[in-house]
Amino acid sequence: MSFKAFLIRQQEGKVVAGFEQMDESALDPGEVTIRVLWSDVNYKDALAATGAGRIIRRFPCIGGIDLAGVVLDSQSPKFQPGDTVLATSYDIGVAHHGGYAELARIPADWVHKLPAGLDLREAMALGTAGFTAGLALARMEHDGLRPDKGPVVVSGATGGVGSIAIEILAKAGYEVHALTGKAEAVDYLKQLGAKDVILRSSLDLSKIKPLDKATWAGAVDNLGGDVLAWMASTMKQGGTIASIGLAASMELKTTVAPFILRGVSLLGIDSGYIGEPWRSAVWQRLASDWKPKKVIEQTREIGFEQLPEVFDDFLQARVVGRIVVRIQNP
Repeated sequence: MSFKAFLIRQQEGKVVAGFEQMDESALDPGEVTIRVLWSDVNYKDALAATGAGRIIRRFPCIGGIDLAGVVLDSQSPKFQPGDTVLATSYDIGVAHHGGYAELARIPADWVHKLPAGLDLREAMALGTAGFTAGLALARMEHDGLRPDKGPVVVSGATGGVGSIAIEILAKAGYEVHALTGKAEAVDYLKQLGAKDVILRSSLDLSKIKPLDKATWAGAVDNLGGDVLAWMASTMKQGGTIASIGLAASMELKTTVAPFILRGVSLLGIDSGYIGEPWRSAVWQRLASDWKPKKVIEQTREIGFEQLPEVFDDFLQARVVGRIVVRIQNP
């Protein structure tokens, strides 16, 4: 069977990517063969497709870290032909052919049946970004975070993870404060549920104190670097930080003061390889009481052929919210 795919190659040391016709025999090993109907675009996808980040671990590789579709064939008893499924994270789109193709073959352990409450398009409006945001909240609540303990701040608030984090935190009863560099996005963030919007330009990140005014019970950080250091210094006693991204910097220059004097927890959120019971539990919450309907409603849809046009928008921080890709019609 021949199918269309967005294939990422390396030629003369440079990353090149484009649409190609491929044969099913070129797919990677896996127990579940899926007719892909939807995918999405994440910052990681843009880095991989353009070579702006060293994301791809083997060439050639079909891009797309997320996919949703219908099972065509299964060698696993967990799935039957006709099942609607989604698959995110693991090695998909970076070391295993991914979701930017009309056909995918995925290991069964990486595949999940679509939970009741979501359709395939909605699943990709969430994708890895939604799972990451949901996992952050699940891990923080496991660490003891509760709405009555105080406000939660979210950095990188207009991105996919940030937008979803704001809405699900608000739905769960938290007082949410959004931290962003985009003044034009204030109304959007408040619409999602943010009580207040803080502009990064209002912070003096050149003078971060070991301990600053205790403000936040929780924090979700997409940026790393100085913003994460500032968050640590402003946490309340027993506060919890979920570290989920490095859009600003991989470095973290801070002190031990917040951790040993205020008992702050810094949780690393590994949405890529975390297994059960976390994965199923988070997807069930995202399909039910945490379902971020406003983010889903405002998700932008593009056709498969438009995919290469949006990568630069991610690299230049021009994207607000989520983008889904219609790979093919049902």
